[in-house]
Amino acid sequence: MDMVRLRLDLAYDGGAFYGWARQPTLRTVQGELEQALHTILRVPADDPDEPLRLTVAGRTDTGVHALHQVCHLDVGESTLDRCVGHMGVPAPEALFRRLSRMVPDDIAIHAVSVAPEGFDARFSALERTYVYRICDDARPVDPRMRGFVLALDDRLDLDAMNAAAAMTIGLHDFGSFATPNPGGTTIREVKRAHWSRIPVSPLVPGLSDCDRAAGDTVHGRQGISGGYTVPAAESGLVCFTIVADAFARNMVRSLVNACVKVGQGRKDLDWFAEKMATPLREGSTGPIAPQGLTLEHVAYPPDDHLAARAEAIRAKRTL
Repeated sequence: MDMVRLRLDLAYDGGAFYGWARQPTLRTVQGELEQALHTILRVPADDPDEPLRLTVAGRTDTGVHALHQVCHLDVGESTLDRCVGHMGVPAPEALFRRLSRMVPDDIAIHAVSVAPEGFDARFSALERTYVYRICDDARPVDPRMRGFVLALDDRLDLDAMNAAAAMTIGLHDFGSFATPNPGGTTIREVKRAHWSRIPVSPLVPGLSDCDRAAGDTVHGRQGISGGYTVPAAESGLVCFTIVADAFARNMVRSLVNACVKVGQGRKDLDWFAEKMATPLREGSTGPIAPQGLTLEHVAYPPDDHLAARAEAIRAKRTL
């Protein structure tokens, strides 16, 4: 059977999923997608010739979100052609349309395309970007955002947290903050790690004196003295952005938790430095709550470098 490799770009709200990876009795992103693919392509779930298994760029944990996730699928050309029907469009476009309609509302399909030669969603990736969002200082959380923001009572010291985050940049063994896959390693290269507070800013500018005098009403704000301006949704949030070639299991959430302890004054920078120097997992560096974490982006090299990148990254790394 002639096979074709497809690239799928998607996003999901991880709140109601038990992570990415398929599990027999639990709702997962992979499980929902593969079930939809079997239905659309009319392939039995236990077909040994076409298992329709997805390979993903980053396996997110229970409750973790993805704004941009990438996976690939190998499928027979004749099987893929089944989804075209009367639409009169290329098979990948037909699959995109049918899959978009069939997946649940907490999954969004961005694109389905034929993958270039040598593409592997996991091993060809150059880097992944995650962002963790926190509402600190006991400020009320916008209820529309409660599913992807962690609320904390303490006012976080971002200078101290950035001093800790700076220690993670470069090639390190993150054994204090992660667990390896069987036969794997916790050595990773962090390219960027930074805490920032999103400036408080309105969505629209304040009303001018002329507006107020005229009593104008503009969408989202009223023309009265001290007129209302619509706040930007993420104004004031504390965000941790981390970019690395890859991440080990629980690595991002554990690093966030350790940085937060420093930012709360519960741990000092010497403690964090010791955790970086001694890659040994213990209770004080466990993962923080998952809802604040989102996989934001996955980057790949030019098409002619995909195969070489995949081959290089499969090698077990050492320091």
